[in-house]
Amino acid sequence: MKTRRKRLVISILVLLLTLVAGVFISGAILTAPVHKSIGDPPAELNARKVQFQSQSGTTVHGWFIPGKKGAGAIVLMHGVRSNRLSMLDRARFLSRAGFSVLLFDFQAHGESSGEHITFGYLESRDAQAAVEFLRANAQGERIGVVGESMGGAATLLASPPLDVDAMTLEMVYPTIKQAVSNRISRRLGGWAGVLTPLMTWQLEPRLGIGVDDLRPIDKVGAIRVPKLFIVGAEDRHTTLEESEQIFAAAAEPKELWIVEGAGHTDLHAQKKEEYEHRVLSFFKSRLSLLSE
Repeated sequence: MKTRRKRLVISILVLLLTLVAGVFISGAILTAPVHKSIGDPPAELNARKVQFQSQSGTTVHGWFIPGKKGAGAIVLMHGVRSNRLSMLDRARFLSRAGFSVLLFDFQAHGESSGEHITFGYLESRDAQAAVEFLRANAQGERIGVVGESMGGAATLLASPPLDVDAMTLEMVYPTIKQAVSNRISRRLGGWAGVLTPLMTWQLEPRLGIGVDDLRPIDKVGAIRVPKLFIVGAEDRHTTLEESEQIFAAAAEPKELWIVEGAGHTDLHAQKKEEYEHRVLSFFKSRLSLLSE
């Protein structure tokens, strides 16, 4: 009996140590940079390569597409572990509509320098630098932002708030604790939510930040420019309930579009025609100077 109990205790300890080790390895993987050579922009975009400095300590690389004078200018901010290529189709339809467009790689992504992904913290400084670049290179234009997932978190976490005229925010997590819990539970089952503190505890030793630094829901109420929230009804990374929480916390003016049947995915690709119609209508009414 004692031998059997001892084996059981040893088995449980081995299982727990394996889980803890797995969580720490996951933390290393999730914060690791995802650099990639992007190359030249597609010829039809009439874009030029650009780079600018960010207070994240990064040299940010991107593409700038000049637009029609007075139409407005939009900066595109990609999601985690991605790069500017994921925003190409958005850049195409916005450019066709006359907007000047900046798409770039966040720090530790694509061709931009950086040692760690910080889930919106340092990336918010890149967002600030991108807006400043666009303001200098599309002078006199009203400026909009499209922020997808981490790009939306970076948009909201910027301090001071971004000097822009309108925002489209897609699938933005309210707090990093919720984001981590959802992802762990999705991979391992609902019970695994208890591992969330082990994952979020790593933020301090790995990145020098805490969970309170990654709470977009605390920032959105102070942002007074028009905001269009686009969310997936079936999203399991940022659940519909969480999207409704951050929308409720947001200051007016604001709009919410729930994309039926969509998960945590490219919402433009999911509902291309409706996405383009809604986003163009939103930005044209807030950014264009052509009818004034």
